[in-house]
Amino acid sequence: MIIKPYLRLSGLEPLIVRPETNFVNVGERTNVTGSKKFARLIKENKFEEALGVARQQVEGGAQIVDVNMDDALLDGVQAMTTFLNYLQSEPDIAKVPVMIDSSKFEVIEAGLKCVQGKCIVNSISLKEGEEKFIHQAQICLSFGAAVIVMAFDENGQADTLEKRVNISERAYRILTEVVGFDPQDIIFDLNIFAIATGLEEHNNYAVDFIEATRIIKQKFPLVKISGGVSNLSFSFRGNDHVREAMHSVFLFYAIQAGMDMGIVNAGQLVVYDQIEPELKKLCEDVIFNRNNDNNEATDKLIAFAETVKATGKEEKKDDAWRQTSVEERLKHALVNGITEYIDEDTEEARQTYPRPLDVIEGPLMDGMNVVGDLFGAGKMFLPQVVKSARVMKKSVAWLTPFIEAEKQGNTSNAPRILMATVKGDVHDIGKNIVGVVLGCNGYDIIDMGVMVPADKILDAAEKEKADIIGLSGLITPSLDEMVHVAREMKRRGMKQPLLIGGATTSRTHTAVKIEPEYGNGVVHVLDASRSVTVAGSLLSNENKPAFLQGVAAEYQKLRDDFGKRQSFKQYISFADAQNNAVKVDWSEYKPVKPSFLGTKVFEEFDLAEIRKYIDWGPFFIAWEMGGRFPQLLEDAVIGKEATKLYNDANALLDKIVTEKWLTAKGVIGFYEATKTGADSVRVNHNGEPVKLEFLRQQVKKAADQPNLSLADFIAPEGTGIEDYIGAFAVTIHGIEPHLKKFADQYDDYNKIMLQALADRFAEGFAEVLHERVRKDYWGYAKDEHLTNEELIKEIYTGIRPAPGYPACPDHTEKYKLFDLLNATENTGIELTESLAMYPAASVCGWYFSNPKSQYFGVGKISQDQLNDYSQRKGWTAEEAEKWLRQNME
Repeated sequence: MIIKPYLRLSGLEPLIVRPETNFVNVGERTNVTGSKKFARLIKENKFEEALGVARQQVEGGAQIVDVNMDDALLDGVQAMTTFLNYLQSEPDIAKVPVMIDSSKFEVIEAGLKCVQGKCIVNSISLKEGEEKFIHQAQICLSFGAAVIVMAFDENGQADTLEKRVNISERAYRILTEVVGFDPQDIIFDLNIFAIATGLEEHNNYAVDFIEATRIIKQKFPLVKISGGVSNLSFSFRGNDHVREAMHSVFLFYAIQAGMDMGIVNAGQLVVYDQIEPELKKLCEDVIFNRNNDNNEATDKLIAFAETVKATGKEEKKDDAWRQTSVEERLKHALVNGITEYIDEDTEEARQTYPRPLDVIEGPLMDGMNVVGDLFGAGKMFLPQVVKSARVMKKSVAWLTPFIEAEKQGNTSNAPRILMATVKGDVHDIGKNIVGVVLGCNGYDIIDMGVMVPADKILDAAEKEKADIIGLSGLITPSLDEMVHVAREMKRRGMKQPLLIGGATTSRTHTAVKIEPEYGNGVVHVLDASRSVTVAGSLLSNENKPAFLQGVAAEYQKLRDDFGKRQSFKQYISFADAQNNAVKVDWSEYKPVKPSFLGTKVFEEFDLAEIRKYIDWGPFFIAWEMGGRFPQLLEDAVIGKEATKLYNDANALLDKIVTEKWLTAKGVIGFYEATKTGADSVRVNHNGEPVKLEFLRQQVKKAADQPNLSLADFIAPEGTGIEDYIGAFAVTIHGIEPHLKKFADQYDDYNKIMLQALADRFAEGFAEVLHERVRKDYWGYAKDEHLTNEELIKEIYTGIRPAPGYPACPDHTEKYKLFDLLNATENTGIELTESLAMYPAASVCGWYFSNPKSQYFGVGKISQDQLNDYSQRKGWTAEEAEKWLRQNME
């Protein structure tokens, strides 16, 4: 099989930039010039704490982590080397590729010696001549890195079409013919400069970039093109309306010409077709330098800008579309998510077409095809697509009684996709989103809900004649259940392809654990935007064999690479790991006693108070709008739709809080605690001992760096020190009737919005309680004064790790936590058989107050540690094997 020449990057997991890939999110906060916190931690040599910045970026959706140590007060080589060595030892961060970013090549070279996988070097150029360029490129190639090449030579930055093309051609020839680079590993930054500045020499900057992009992609189709889009509209800073139009028009043509990537820091983006004609023409004239003699086009755009306030113009309702044909009206309503007239337009169409089903298969599906095309092209975003689905469902609901009256039944020939969250798991936001997107692309979705056993899933698939089965899960035991479903499909002799998705799933786990169990196609789907392409390939008789062959080859390589990593990664013995625990001078540390021992229950915590603590980053990630908040509201690509989504969310929050839709319940507890073994902690619960068991890192660490266990943060027996541990569980009740109401109204948009906001309330509740614990209830940080942003960045003393997460991956310890807190009785949270919490919007965990306590990932453990842990837990060999499958593989 021929491997297609895509840009392929990797950390522990691959990132393949395919033709359908839109913009790649690069996490920039691990940059000493871009994050004050990161710079401070690096300067104070707190490298392990600085890992938290990288971890937040990865958890926030960054597909690449940019690392920059260019600061006059830093030894860049030492800082880059040390930080990357730390980063590579943390699997949850090292899974994404690294961009080594520096203006000093010695720093880049030091970084290349540290990273695993395939990284990006940012950047090299011809500014110091060919000899140095070749030398630096050869070093990058020897390490297997892709390179960003700035359009810069000995005479300076390229600012004309000819210079951009000539420098790029020269660099390309050198890199491919002299150095030996693959074309797909070359990324050109062609320099986007400000236009409409009043200086005539600047007027051709945009059109030159676009034409240079077109020429370079024609000459060298495998290279990537990048640039900083916000520079284009610098002359109109403060005028978002004009800037967003300029960015939209520029990107519309630049992407057509072949632009692949763009880092945008200001402005917003509107759909190109929806820019008012006058402004669109003015922007095109300026961008293409048309009708611009004596800066005429520039002056006209400036004059237009003067008529628009900096905060944006007042929107006028445009009802011209209401004068078009019913087919055009239905399409407009679907694309723009307008439900106001859908009933009357659907009825008009019903009376026009011979059969009501013809309306669905005709104008409605034509409109949804437009939605699917726009989404696939990156011109619509997930919240818009979900609104389109709401319009479609309302229209279908109007037609359904007429279809049933004709006794047509379900005569749709649409392919059927059955979806379910697996047994023991209650999380379904992602599944719901994927279902909506697939439904918008013409598929018949059968949603079985949550906590669905394997037999029920497969029985329904056979009964409903499903063409594809999709499984979703959030908690780690769900991964083992997915393996079980795959085995059952093989045992039954089923033929349907199996889609795998959810927060804990990955391409690697799918390749290593699930795909070998079922031979008729197992495909990991990263997000909703990929699901349509995958489903289309699986249901095409022409494309399916080649697609599955490609997936099988890719997964075999992932299995091979996984095996190599396991054999290459260095571990130390369990005994050595325990001897390399955190060093705490207990003679110098006196734990603070909490204000009470036992539990405190919160029956109906103020939702308005919790709202202040909401972290909006994960909310936007749920809607597949990754990026830092609030900066993403200003982003040129997603900013406009992100702002609409944010406003809609806050409008729903107003209603939730005012009308008391939801109830926040929680419980906290504090207990005397003593470390009784290397990884065991005894807790005094009403005079009875409860033994908590923790795991320890075994990966080989840098010198003087400990192998961490949570038990290290509790004072050991024999020191005579009275120490304490805390616990908490919080939940949000009352979501079900409102979800049902939205479902009855065919309103997936607000249904998903409510689920996402309930999750944010639960996390915000955990945040506000932790703050009160630190300052009042435990009181070990009474003088703490942090902003909400600082709370989100976890700039505080102490941690709250949750059972099932990297520092304590054993979900079964939740039983002890729930017993200590009497959590089910006090909060109403119930544990499923797989130890998921119901309601789904629930959070629980431990409180540690020790100043040395920190978040970390246990990672892989040895058989010796598993044996020791099993003995401490009292497990049988079978129970230990099952736990290992569910939690550590």
